[in-house]
Amino acid sequence: MARAIALRTDYTADALRWLAARTRDANVARRLLSLAAVREGSSRGEAARIGGMDRQTLRDWVLRFNAAGPAGLRYQWCNASVCRLTADQQAELSALIVAGPDRNRGCVVRWRSIDLKRVIEKRFGVSYHNRQRYPQNWSAMAH
Repeated sequence: MARAIALRTDYTADALRWLAARTRDANVARRLLSLAAVREGSSRGEAARIGGMDRQTLRDWVLRFNAAGPAGLRYQWCNASVCRLTADQQAELSALIVAGPDRNRGCVVRWRSIDLKRVIEKRFGVSYHNRQRYPQNWSAMAH
C-alpha cells in the first residue's frame, strides 16, 4: 500500500477555508476546502468528495500545494507549442490578414483557418495541423 503524502503544516484548516472564501476561482476554492478537510483529519476519500474529485486527483493537488502553496492550486495552462513563425513572418501574416484575400486570384472571399494554413505553409514553409493553434493573436489581427 502506498504511503500517504503529508500536507504542509504552515496553513491551518481555518486559514485554508478563509482563503477559499476569498478566492474568485471556484475550482481553487474547492481544492482549498478539500485540503482543509484533510488538515482536520478527514479521510482522503471524503476530502476528495468534498472537492468533487477522486483521491488520485486530490493527491496531485496536495503535491502542487506542498510545492507552491495556494498559488499552486490554480490551473496553469501549459504553452505546449511555441510559435514557429518569426516576428517578421508574423508581421507579414498580420498585414496579409488585414488586407484580406485576393478575390481575383482564388475562390477565397474571406480568410478561413484552412486558407491561412495553406498560405503559411506556402510562404513560410511552416506546416500546422488542421486542429492546431495558429500563431498567437492571428484571429485578433483580422479585427
